[in-house]
Amino acid sequence: MWDVSPFMKLLKQRYTQWYNSQKGRRGTLWEERFKSVLVDGCGEALATMAAYIDLNPVRAGIVENPGDYRWCGYAEASVGRRRAMEGLRRVVAAIERVHPEAGHGSKHRPAEAVLSKYRLFVYGEGEEWEGYTAEGVAMRRGFDREAVLKVVSEKGRLGLEDFLRLRVQYFADGAILGTRGFVDSLFGATRGRFGATRKDGARRVRGLKSELYTLRDLKKSVFG
Repeated sequence: MWDVSPFMKLLKQRYTQWYNSQKGRRGTLWEERFKSVLVDGCGEALATMAAYIDLNPVRAGIVENPGDYRWCGYAEASVGRRRAMEGLRRVVAAIERVHPEAGHGSKHRPAEAVLSKYRLFVYGEGEEWEGYTAEGVAMRRGFDREAVLKVVSEKGRLGLEDFLRLRVQYFADGAILGTRGFVDSLFGATRGRFGATRKDGARRVRGLKSELYTLRDLKKSVFG
């Protein structure tokens, strides 16, 4: 069960069988195949993916604070779960390698300090909420989706904080995310899956100032 594809196949089959027996129904339950992205286990790719995942319930309007969403590692770390905190320390260490000005020493830093460091990274120097007030005023400060798309169309690049405020298709459809070397090494291992005209694997993530690369170059709908 070290391969995510067989694991998800078994999980979905077993749950569908249980649900159908409980509800007296037949047939498939899931509309589409699950999506997965292979992420470089260190550096900016790891930190960016972690923040993107933790912001999903905020974007969906489920919670206002990602720590209030019970089904995530950040919430688990917030209540003192050891394994979750170990994972968060690894993410914070990745942030500090990319941004040396953020400081070092997360391995021995108190848990609250690690949570605070990650919280600052997630919020991007300020809480950004989606939605509208009772008067119809947008609650999110900074760029809206149209402004971001305009910047990208004009070949401008965004800072990571602005990039993460929107739903970015690379995090669901990019297949592989990491440094150029990481993506190219995996492209070589799966060369047979691509056409003869494809010479290399890494494609830079469009619209982002940082050096992140993906295997799949999205032609449109970078932001969902």
